[in-house]
Amino acid sequence: MMMGLSEHPKLQIFLFILFLSIYIVALIGNVAIIAAIVSYPKLHTPMYFFLFHLAVVDIVCTSTIIPKMLTNIATFSKRISYSGCIAQLYSFTWCLGAEMVLFTVMAYDRYVAICHPLRYSIMMNKTVCVALSTVVILIAITNSWVHTGLIMRLTFCGPNGINHFFCEIPPLLALSCSPVRINEVWVFTADIFLAMGDFLITCLSYCFIVKAILNIRTSEGKKKAFSTCSSHLIVVSLYYSTVIYTYIRPASSYSFERDKVVAALYTLVTPTLNPIVYTLRNKDVKAALRKVFLNS
Repeated sequence: MMMGLSEHPKLQIFLFILFLSIYIVALIGNVAIIAAIVSYPKLHTPMYFFLFHLAVVDIVCTSTIIPKMLTNIATFSKRISYSGCIAQLYSFTWCLGAEMVLFTVMAYDRYVAICHPLRYSIMMNKTVCVALSTVVILIAITNSWVHTGLIMRLTFCGPNGINHFFCEIPPLLALSCSPVRINEVWVFTADIFLAMGDFLITCLSYCFIVKAILNIRTSEGKKKAFSTCSSHLIVVSLYYSTVIYTYIRPASSYSFERDKVVAALYTLVTPTLNPIVYTLRNKDVKAALRKVFLNS
């Protein structure tokens, strides 16, 4: 049984409209990016190659969580099967691992483009891009297999009410009547290496980028570059900080009502913001979108 974000009957219509709107915006935004990148040759570059992957991950993430949530609200049902919960957990942890590594890869790509422009085509050639993409997928699969497998070995004696809006590791650990020490160690380890490690590398890349931006002579060029980088860094920081906060703690310290709101930031808000942040000021993407939707 899935408790959802709130059990107040008066809030259900509002929550349904809110999350349906978020899902539509996220779906349209990410599908539009995919269509633009596929159909516009000028966007066939490493930057958009990874942005394409990010859009796919965001679609999978929101589609893993929101449709089931909307169905439960619309039918006044809170039911979810064990197999359905495990499938949702596997899909979400795959998305979580993929998105964290993708943000780091995209930051590295921007670092090479800005700090080593003359060597960019060599350092980010097709072989390197495919290799980085493969690493992202392998890390995401490994992350989801390990955590899902560890959850499946647990015993759940009841009550079987998940105080959350989707099947996530912390609330499932809180329900277990068998020892969860191994799970907590693996979650902590993944949080240190995947979340904190990727966040530090991403921040380091942006530090070098900022250093390069400071060498730009025109104030207009500096302003534009800082504006773009700051918006990227804000979204990345929002994602990493909320993920680190959620997974760094043991299950016993999990606060359901507060942490459901935190979880909504990295599962629903970030995938909706990504298409806007990464394309809003991009002339090439705007031109591609006009070509796809206005001239098709």
